[in-house]
Order: sequence, then C-alpha cells, then structure tokens
Amino acid sequence: MRIRVAQPDDAPAVVALRATVYPYLVRGVESTRRMIAEPPPTPGWTALVAEVDSQVVGWVTAERDNTTSTANFGNINLLHVHPEHRKRGIGTALLAAATGHLVPLGIRRVRAWAQPEALPFARRHGFEPSREMRYSALDLDSLSALPDPPPGVRLRPIAELDPHLIYAADVAAAVDEPGDVPVDAMSYQSWQYDVWDNVGLDKTASTAAEVDGEVAAFSLVKRDGDRMWSDFTASVPAYRGRGLARLAKTAALHRAAAAGVRVAYTSNDEANAPMLAINARLGYRPVAAQWSCLADLT
Repeated sequence: MRIRVAQPDDAPAVVALRATVYPYLVRGVESTRRMIAEPPPTPGWTALVAEVDSQVVGWVTAERDNTTSTANFGNINLLHVHPEHRKRGIGTALLAAATGHLVPLGIRRVRAWAQPEALPFARRHGFEPSREMRYSALDLDSLSALPDPPPGVRLRPIAELDPHLIYAADVAAAVDEPGDVPVDAMSYQSWQYDVWDNVGLDKTASTAAEVDGEVAAFSLVKRDGDRMWSDFTASVPAYRGRGLARLAKTAALHRAAAAGVRVAYTSNDEANAPMLAINARLGYRPVAAQWSCLADLT
C-alpha cells in the first residue's frame, strides 16, 4: 500500500470507488478529472489516493476552508476506503497524510465527515461528532405537478442570467445556513470555480425565481448521466416565506427529468427544518446519514 498525490488519470477509479462507498453522491469522471488537474484557485488544496497493487482503494482531499471567516479552519473531505481493504491501516494512513498537509498551512481546527459506522474510527483519532447530515433521494418519475408561478415571479434557467446575480443570491442565502462554521467569506473566484465552471453544472435545468429583475430564489443542478445532485436550493432572506425555493426546486427537477434524469439526490443539515420540509413535500426519502466531526490539530 502507498499513499500518493492523485493524478487526473485516477478519475475513473476514484469515481468507481465513490460509487461503491457513497452511491448517493453524484460527481462524474470529467468533473473529478478537472478537479484533480485544475485544483481550486485558493492555495492549500490537495487530493490523495491510497493504492494497493496499482489499484486505487482509498481517497481523501484536504484544504483550508476559504468560505468562512473562522480563522485557521480546514476540511478533510470524503476520506473513504474500499470495503474489501478496510481494517488494514489505509484509512489511518490517509488521515495522517491529510492532517500532515494541513498543519504546515497553519490549520488549527479541522472538520471531517464520517458515516455512522465510522464514528468509532473518528473518535479514536481525536474527532468528535458535531452535526448530522441527511442524504435523500427522489425518483423523478413520481414528481408532483409544477405549479404556476405567482404574479410577478418569473422562472428562468440560470443559463440566461449573469453569473454574478446567482453568486450574490448564493452569498446572501448561505450566511445563515446551519453548520459548524459560518459560510460568510466565499469569494466570486472560488464560487465560479466550484459552481459556475463545474463541468457537471446543468445550467438549463438549474432554475432561478426572479422578482423585479432580482434573483429571489434558485436551485442548482449538477448532473452525471441520469443522476443529479441538488447542489444548493435557497431563497434570499428578503424573499423567504413565499414558497419560492420550493417553486425553483420543483421547476429544476422537472427540467432535469425532461432531459433524461431519473433520480435526484440532495443533503441537508438535520437542523435545516425549512429545507427538510420542502424535500419531504416533494417526495424525497432518506437514504443515508453522515456526521461532521471536529478536531484540533497540534
């Protein structure tokens, strides 16, 4: 077994591994290849793989969190090992490599994610569970009807809009998202890389609800074949309570279904009652859970 920096040609193996461990996550080969070949514009990101007999059996990314004003905070994302290669020290080696990357960057507190069965592993390595994330799925063959928008509201694919308008709405809506740290320092450059220029973003299905020329709510769709991920659905605070987030998401799901998507996935913090209620009304069913886990680095 060896740990090494991921290479673009690892993308098919990484996606196959992710599909085995996290079948409810959606990120295609080309999107993964681009992420490895052209990392995020902010410094401090890395991707690592664990290899056994030239086969990729583990994956992790580590980064400074540049979306929050919380100082010296980092993320260890999607550390996972193929089920047939667990309990051999591979996960521990990946975690050590990830934290070893973060410490020289000045990171002092870090967040990782763990499935419920992996919480004992997290605790053994100094991580304490913090927040529960629910993952849900929706069969698009059973979509509810799309209601007519209320007077003064226009539903538009984001392909027709200036990306700066979507970014501004995203920033405004994310400020009070429940989480371990506030999302209050997201630069346009980072957002453009992660969202607008993501090769998986379906700009025709992704939908904004526009009121008086302003983006009041939106729902973003990232797609891989006949599966999609609802990346972020939200209303700008000034327009909440009007059902616009649900309207935008319903429209996005209908547009995705018309383009051949058969199943949609999403995730929500268990404290995000409004969005969980929207998903329940749309027919989403829970399929998995993960926990954010926090640790101090020394």
